Amino acid sequence: MKRTRTELKTELMTQAEVLIDELLDWTADTPAPTLTQIEDVILELRKRLSEQMGLVVIRAQDATRPVPGPRCPTCQHEMHYKDMKDNTVESRVGSLALERGYYYCQTCRAGLFPPRSATGVVGPALE
Repeated sequence: MKRTRTELKTELMTQAEVLIDELLDWTADTPAPTLTQIEDVILELRKRLSEQMGLVVIRAQDATRPVPGPRCPTCQHEMHYKDMKDNTVESRVGSLALERGYYYCQTCRAGLFPPRSATGVVGPALE
């Protein structure tokens, strides 16, 4: 079932609040931080928030299986759905641990994960 905008916003705001609390705790525990220390902490928190935001949005997408399966990029034969599979995708916002449908081409003996990129184009990774 597709989650509502309000549910997604609540989850994102909760995650942002946790990271803001971490920053405020660090600030209270670090009496005279240098600019570099402040930047390092903020950049790490920003990275984590970006990854969490990416996961929330990606997981909110409808996880549907195309029928028929996607075409193998190498031989153009139909790929067959195997199962849901966990995989970590390196994206521009960081590492995203995703669960997506996994497809397999018996001709080429190659797998495809996730079945669709963020743009809807069949491909091996989010683009």
